[in-house]
Amino acid sequence: MTKIATWNVNSVKARLGNLLSWIEEAQPDVLCLQEIKCLAVDFPLLELKSLGYHTVAVGQRSYNGVALISKEPARDIVTVLPGGGDEEQARYVEASFGDLRVASIYLPNGNPVDTEKYPYKLGWMDRLAEHARTLLASEAPVVLAGDYNVCPSDDDVYDPVGWQGDALCLPQTRARFRKLLNMGYTDAFRVDHPEPHLYTFWDYQAGRWFRDEGLRIDHLLLSPQAADRLVGCTIDKAPRGKERASDHTPIWCELR
Repeated sequence: MTKIATWNVNSVKARLGNLLSWIEEAQPDVLCLQEIKCLAVDFPLLELKSLGYHTVAVGQRSYNGVALISKEPARDIVTVLPGGGDEEQARYVEASFGDLRVASIYLPNGNPVDTEKYPYKLGWMDRLAEHARTLLASEAPVVLAGDYNVCPSDDDVYDPVGWQGDALCLPQTRARFRKLLNMGYTDAFRVDHPEPHLYTFWDYQAGRWFRDEGLRIDHLLLSPQAADRLVGCTIDKAPRGKERASDHTPIWCELR
């Protein structure tokens, strides 16, 4: 069994204690991190090595940043989403582990929608779709994991009316997410959890966590070869309730 997890840690430096304790307890085979918010040279390699993990980090100072933490070394590493020219934002890393191809994705937020940030988000999603199609053609088991900054439907947001104009919920955003599903990827969490209003993110403001007013924006998308091996997918809410918690919580799937 292989456990693949994803977690937007919202600063690895601020959450290091929580991160290390969760890894020790959960024992993921591959953990995809987002918003590490540090340069690769400042990533806690030694602390993770002491737990028996290898690391590939793609970072930038104070913003963004993604990483792959794994029990076995990563192979054939890609550190930028193809098609972006001189991409300056650290939002993508992909590698092979055994026969699995795994990507850690930090998709742009896109707000405010009346600025250049929303077209950038849509363009990034178009590039992701093109690359995802290329990965499908390889016929390898692929896991595209990360913070997509997309609520796929009204079932994935606590207040659909209040959020309908947000970049995470706009029809253009959702259509691009559906494009990934329509080309053959499976939303791992929805296989066993069709019920609405289960979340991976709760804002720090206005007591959202305590009222369970959240969003499901962290996803594990599986190619058909990976979906065939899916055992289950779980949101682990426990880390969100800890002191100095990230506003996201881990979600993981197990593959045979």
